[in-house]
Amino acid sequence: MPSPKIWSNVQVAMQSVLATADTITGITKANPGVVTSTGHGILDGEYVVLTSVGMSQLDQRVVRAANVTANTFELEGVDTTNFDTFTSGSCQVITFGTTFGTIKSLSGSGGDFSFVDTTTIHDSVATQIPGIASASTYSFDNIWDVADAGLIAMKAASDTKAKRAFKFTFSDGQIMVFNGYVGASLLPTGSAQDLVTTSSVVTMYGTPTYYAS
Repeated sequence: MPSPKIWSNVQVAMQSVLATADTITGITKANPGVVTSTGHGILDGEYVVLTSVGMSQLDQRVVRAANVTANTFELEGVDTTNFDTFTSGSCQVITFGTTFGTIKSLSGSGGDFSFVDTTTIHDSVATQIPGIASASTYSFDNIWDVADAGLIAMKAASDTKAKRAFKFTFSDGQIMVFNGYVGASLLPTGSAQDLVTTSSVVTMYGTPTYYAS
């Protein structure tokens, strides 16, 4: 049986610090993929954001490190078997030190897959091959409080057009992590005798990663 969820007791955290980048010299095509990065210093269970040339499916993706050795770590839960071939890249440990307590509601959009028409004059039925997915976005409706650390951090990221990693932890422990650009003006909105709110948005850069716990 599936485990139904409600938007209650959901913890949302945003990247506050990125560690110095470690060079990646290789990523295997395996389940899970294994990263080689000499003397990386990453610990089991830490989240990292990757840059990846060649293996484009991992570029800007947030993943959790597992089975760490001095020079390698596994990309927990990420099957790279059929990914493109890695050529170069880096990884940085994420500190999710900014938390939110102002989010009233959120909505997701995008992520729709396009298909490329490959029909020729010889075909009697149209044919298509998969294209790429549109960018996914999360729009937040927040209680307006310009002293709130989370809103201040989102505004700062928005002003500098900087990417930030996000982590959603649901009440049953399931987790979603992703990287993206933040848009936040902190403009207050609302109606008479109603709550003052402000909207913000995160556009994903790369794909999300999910963990059961």
